[in-house]
Amino acid sequence: MLLPPSPITHSRIWKPQVHYLARHFRVISYDGRGNGLADSPDASGPWLSAWRRDDCLTILDATHTERAVLVGVCINGVWPSVQIAAAQPGRVHGIVALAPGVPLIAPHNEWWDRVEDEVSVERRLSDYRGFLEFFFSHMFPEPHSTKQIEDAVAFGLETTAAVLVMPGDPEPPTKDEVEETCRRVGCPVLIVQGDKDNCQSFETGLVLADLTGAEHVRIPGAGHIPAARHPVLVNRLIHDFAGRFGTPPARRRTWVPAAARPRRAILVSSPIGLGHAWRDVAIARELRARHPELEIHWLAQPPLTRLLEACGEIVHPASAQLAPEAKHVDAEAGEHELHAFQMLRRLDEIFCANFMVFHDVVRDEPFDLWLADEAWELDYFLHENPELKTAPYVWMTDFVGVLPMEVGGAREEYLAADWNAQMVEHVARHPHVRDLSVFVGDADDVVAEELGPELPGIRDWTGEHFEFAGYITGFDADTIADRESLRAELGWGRDERVCVVAAGGSAVGEPLLRRAIAAFPEVKRRVPELRMVVVTGPRIDPAMLPAADGLETRGYVHELYRELAACDVAVSHGGLSTTMELTAARRPFVYFPLRSHFEQNRHVAFRLDRHRSGRRMQFHETSADDLADALVEELAHEPDPLPVGTTGASCAAELISQLL
Repeated sequence: MLLPPSPITHSRIWKPQVHYLARHFRVISYDGRGNGLADSPDASGPWLSAWRRDDCLTILDATHTERAVLVGVCINGVWPSVQIAAAQPGRVHGIVALAPGVPLIAPHNEWWDRVEDEVSVERRLSDYRGFLEFFFSHMFPEPHSTKQIEDAVAFGLETTAAVLVMPGDPEPPTKDEVEETCRRVGCPVLIVQGDKDNCQSFETGLVLADLTGAEHVRIPGAGHIPAARHPVLVNRLIHDFAGRFGTPPARRRTWVPAAARPRRAILVSSPIGLGHAWRDVAIARELRARHPELEIHWLAQPPLTRLLEACGEIVHPASAQLAPEAKHVDAEAGEHELHAFQMLRRLDEIFCANFMVFHDVVRDEPFDLWLADEAWELDYFLHENPELKTAPYVWMTDFVGVLPMEVGGAREEYLAADWNAQMVEHVARHPHVRDLSVFVGDADDVVAEELGPELPGIRDWTGEHFEFAGYITGFDADTIADRESLRAELGWGRDERVCVVAAGGSAVGEPLLRRAIAAFPEVKRRVPELRMVVVTGPRIDPAMLPAADGLETRGYVHELYRELAACDVAVSHGGLSTTMELTAARRPFVYFPLRSHFEQNRHVAFRLDRHRSGRRMQFHETSADDLADALVEELAHEPDPLPVGTTGASCAAELISQLL
């Protein structure tokens, strides 16, 4: 039972915990009075502390929960847990008290006294948002806590200042009564608190531990909300504590002596685009060519699993437990718009959930190698929890550094620099976490930009910390060398001019597909022999798109690089994989970077400019007629891009093999 610290926040404060704990236990969370979807009390009367205790019991009854582990934070979650355990011990297995608050048992936190004017009732009523921003910035004293602060402020805004400043109990308990209540707690108690807590004094946790006989875990440097800022640690502590109660399920395990174990690697590939999977499949094949005994297990989710299964790769069963990243990306998208940086920040809940899936897998099974291709959750949480690393770890990416978009202004510049600074600090503090960092590309493909004020240049920092594999197309160049044979296999006539329109593996590409279809009649009028093949990918239903003579609409195409190599012109979003496949095939194409997408507009565009490849256009400035003009011009254009190397997968596999 996750008790809400209402009314200042609601149950979403537990978002890093729910997915993980619910894979192991029955989990109940709810919004407390005054916030979220719960009713609000009459702000003209007192706030009775008994409400929190009584509401928790009501929820236990309503969910037919005879007994539970109670998990609370601050005084609003911990004190009612203590009250219930003391009065009704049969309802409580144990208590996890995070940043515990219990009235009167210890001196008040000194920070409150120093900032009395800032936290006054008058300040809260006159500038409620300003108060929340001030308050939560001090609840998260840990560096690089911008997202947690933003979340907490947003949660706080779902109540009102009037509710927050309601007077307390007209007859509060005395110090002796509180201490006696604590002494009556007979169940196990786990206290977890940071020593930089600006809300509850550290002494409160120590006194509560003495009164209840609790275990006490101190987190140096941590603030008031460790469940949000240090979720992996807190998840593991809650899991291990709650695992003591009840009858564990029967487990049958086999232990294989190390000398008899197969060589095994686990590979986590970003599910946002299918291009990552193709290059990772190419690397996996090269690794197996060098180490035939090596088993590679993929921790992957749709749409990648469709590709992997078609390639005969092993998808680990735990993949079914992953939280859906692609669904979140689709929900973030606008009309040919995806703010990639903010999307990454808002994936925090899913990233935590999926890291915990990875954690469970590698805890329970031996692997000789961990491979992560832009699996941001692995890299972040391994650097935050380096003690969890138990195998050589390889990090792969095709860009380094978040670059702010102009539309985000000064705030985005600050957030991007903070994100990059954390990455630089992670690698500097824990250089042993990444045994190998592989840049998918050449040194000249790295943008000549700064990571932020007083931070190193991206090109210099990447050169210092990465090995360069060259670009990895994901296919053998020989398979696309004979375009005429490819066209014959695809059923395209010699006299046809074929335009392939592809918008990637997510649903954000639908507006571009529709724009290309709208341009088709005009291009067809000017180029009568035109055939247009629209590839929707795995997440867009082809039946949703308009039809026309000479227009072919297809869903997921397993080896799309063949169509791209055989076409006469292409239309693409600004993703690196599709545009570099077209570059490698020396095909003319127009591409449209997603608006607000820093990687496509800054990193990918830089690389394509260097390769003298593609015509960049802006979707929101391009009509169907403009696109028709561009396609007609590109059909008459013979591109001369820089050659794309063909040994990237082999080079990456050779670098990785040294760890085996």
